[in-house]
Amino acid sequence: MNLKDFVTIVPNYPKEGISFKDISTIMDNGKAYKFATDEIVKFANQVGTDIIVGPEARGFIIGCPVAYALEVGFAAVRKPGKLPRETIDVEYDLEYGKDTLSIHKDAIKPGQRVLIVDDLLATGGTVGATIELVEKLGGIVAGCAFLIELTYLDGRDKIKGYDMQALITY
Repeated sequence: MNLKDFVTIVPNYPKEGISFKDISTIMDNGKAYKFATDEIVKFANQVGTDIIVGPEARGFIIGCPVAYALEVGFAAVRKPGKLPRETIDVEYDLEYGKDTLSIHKDAIKPGQRVLIVDDLLATGGTVGATIELVEKLGGIVAGCAFLIELTYLDGRDKIKGYDMQALITY
């Protein structure tokens, strides 16, 4: 199945000159969504996965069905103040500023093999911060899986040395 056929390109969104890749048209097609999930599950099995970690919000949408299929847990990475228990935080650079991500302090056990799952690899800031959170908790990043990689933004450079899967590239 060619998943690119299920991505809707929205010109000039969210601003002029941006060509937004809308994955909701993958998710609202049961066969395409299942195919994408199954492909990430195969990768998760190849790299050995004890738990899935996904950054909000689309990392939840992609990562939770993968965790379910693998019968492993899912740990959420969120913006500060969104998780109810004690967290660790990582600040990372954006194109024009900084942002912060948080994870529960007890979400990852030392030595657990973690697959980070998200919808998109662009500049690599979010996944880089997520890797840092996992490793601060003693987790081992087994790999990173994405529906889409925007190769022209060089996000892969931020995750050199980690196994990676992207189902669609632009």
